Amino acid sequence: MRRLILKMSMSLDGFVGGPNGEVDWLMKGFDDAASAWIIEGLWRGGLHIMGSRTYQDMVAYWPSSTEPYAPPMNAIPKVIFSRRGTLAPPGAEPTVHALDDAARLHERTDGAPPDPAILAEWTSSRVASGDIAEEITKLKAEPGKDIIAHGGASFAQSLVATGLIDEYQLIIHPVAIGRGLPLFSKLEKPLELTLVSQTPFPSGAVAHVYRPR
Repeated sequence: MRRLILKMSMSLDGFVGGPNGEVDWLMKGFDDAASAWIIEGLWRGGLHIMGSRTYQDMVAYWPSSTEPYAPPMNAIPKVIFSRRGTLAPPGAEPTVHALDDAARLHERTDGAPPDPAILAEWTSSRVASGDIAEEITKLKAEPGKDIIAHGGASFAQSLVATGLIDEYQLIIHPVAIGRGLPLFSKLEKPLELTLVSQTPFPSGAVAHVYRPR
C-alpha cells in the first residue's frame, strides 16, 4: 500500500495561506537548500493529488515553467479532486493569489507559452469526485510510489480530517502572519504526531517531518 504524504509550507503561527490564500509571506523562506529538499521529495512521489482550485492555478503555471521544480511537477501523474467531476479548461481565471505570488517568488517574468505535450498531460489528469476518504483509500491501495498531496488550504484541511495521511512534510517559515488559513481546523480531536526529522535551512525555515503515532 502506498503512503499519503502532505507537503505544505506553514507560517510560524500555523497558517498555510493568508486570509485570501496569499503566500507572499513565505518568499524569504526559500533558498537553494530548501528548494533542493523539496525537489528531492517530489521525485520520491509517484502521484500528485490536489484540489480543483490548486489544479487551476498549477496548470496555468508549470507547463510553461523552466524552474527546477517543473520537471517533477509536470512528469508525475496527477489526480484532481473535483466535486463537479470536471476540470477547468486551460486559461481559466486563476482562483487565488497563489499564482501571482509564486511568479514573484521565483522571479518569473518570461511569460513563455506552455509546452503542448506537457499541457496535455495536465489536462488529461484523472478526476476524483467521490467521498474524499473513499477516494484516498482506493488511491493508497494502488501499486506505486508515494502519493504527494498539495494544497490549497481547504483540500488539505479535508485530507487531515480523514485521518489517512501517513506523513506530514511541513516547512515552517520564520514569519508570523496573525490571521489566515489554518491547516488543522477540521480536526475533531487532537492529532498526536511523532517527529521523524527536522532540517534547518540558511533562510531560517525548518522542514519538519511528522508521522501519526
